[in-house]
Amino acid sequence: MESEPNTAEKIKKTPIWLISFTILLPTAFSMLATSETNVAIPHIAGYFGATLDEANWVITSYMIANAIFLPMTAWCDNKLGRVNFLKVFVGIFTLGSLMCAFAPSLNMMVLGRLIQGIGGGPLMPIAQAILIASFPFEKRGLAMALFMLSVMVSSIVGPTIGGLIVDNSSWQWIYLANIPVGIISIFLIHLFMPENPNRVIPKKVDYVGFILLVIWLLTMQIVLDKGEQYNWFDTTWICWLSGISLFSFIYFIVWELEYNEPMVNIRIFKDKNFAIGTYLAAFVNMIIYVTIVLLPKYLQSIMGYTASLSGLSLAPRVISCLIMLCFIGKLVAKFDNRILIAIGFFLIGVSTYYYTNLSLMISFGYLVLPNIILGVGVILASVPLSALVLGTLPKTELSNGAGLHSLAKNIATVLSVSLSSTMVARLSQAHQTYLVGNLSRTNPVFWHEAAIMTHKFMVRTAEITAAHKANALFYKELITQSHIFAYVNVFALFALVSFMLIPLGFWLKVDFGKRNN
Repeated sequence: MESEPNTAEKIKKTPIWLISFTILLPTAFSMLATSETNVAIPHIAGYFGATLDEANWVITSYMIANAIFLPMTAWCDNKLGRVNFLKVFVGIFTLGSLMCAFAPSLNMMVLGRLIQGIGGGPLMPIAQAILIASFPFEKRGLAMALFMLSVMVSSIVGPTIGGLIVDNSSWQWIYLANIPVGIISIFLIHLFMPENPNRVIPKKVDYVGFILLVIWLLTMQIVLDKGEQYNWFDTTWICWLSGISLFSFIYFIVWELEYNEPMVNIRIFKDKNFAIGTYLAAFVNMIIYVTIVLLPKYLQSIMGYTASLSGLSLAPRVISCLIMLCFIGKLVAKFDNRILIAIGFFLIGVSTYYYTNLSLMISFGYLVLPNIILGVGVILASVPLSALVLGTLPKTELSNGAGLHSLAKNIATVLSVSLSSTMVARLSQAHQTYLVGNLSRTNPVFWHEAAIMTHKFMVRTAEITAAHKANALFYKELITQSHIFAYVNVFALFALVSFMLIPLGFWLKVDFGKRNN
């Protein structure tokens, strides 16, 4: 192509740190806006006079748009050219942020988040692909450390910042902050971002593949988001959407494998490193988001913490992540990456198992140690995985591989959030059924405690009323304990899976030399 000499010259002139900053700035803020929104949902619902179920579409719309455009990263990169591609999608993300900040209704807010998701979706995979291609082979650990710094730390610190914003100011500032960042990023991309030297312009548009992708991800997201609310397959339309989603997924796979110029090259899953690394990275993402979603929910609903305080409970893992990111580049270059991954999964399992000791008696300080361990484990597992998962792919497939890798992690995130919430609800009902047998007059302990509590209430009310109040108080405590046991069971399950996945990392190939062009 005619632009290749100019591109090569621009790559040589542009420092790697400037290219990294240019792509990671909008990427970090797109991830930050996503995680900040989770803690702001009650405030957004109150502002628009909507229910929490209605306000949850603010999250759902973003995730749908985000998931649809993740696997299209390579196609858009080749079709538009890297510079134009980045400027267009950063501009779309900025426009969506503007609409969210000044939305006059919940419907406009959902539309703004949909547009924001379209713009923010491809930023994470394209950032990973650019960093892998820009850094020398021996510095791939440093490249992925920078990538994790922007993506993971932004995701983890988001609830803390979002909680501080909604408790001390207005939720609109979550989106207003993205506007100047988006404008600055567009100028930086125009000035410093080199073109993709491996660009292959697609001759045809895979309309069928795109439509199947949209139907599959749209129906899947709705089922996972609304399944628990409508009791899953007891509802007819949930069954229909599940069937449509499964059919679209299978048809999409077959079509992309048979079509001459597919929008998504699924054949790269034949690469062992890519397939195993994507699976392991998806599980790491599940752990991160299970703890990000369930732990603040536990602290707010069970312990009575505020949004900002529950967000601050995650701060120790941010600190440990930042410290580890200072050393992980050297560790990746010096040690067998598979050993680092195994240690990372072991620490993830230990930290998650630590949450099985949750109770009403824990202090804020109790949460510090498991969060620190989790931050260390996540970085030890994620950075080597991010380098190895794309390390054996040719440069022409980096954007495609990064897009599919990000899609897998996105789907894992949605599944983990939906399934963990469902498990908490169902397990709490099971524990309630089991524990209610203890609230019986045949239980001498309960009989004694109920008599004491009734006597206390009789100071201000009649005996029969006091007895009803005592029973209500004990039943309320039973509900609370049932929820606690359910959270403990979910954390124990994810800890067990973490330990079981440790051997899988040793199947990865690490001594593969320089990647083929």
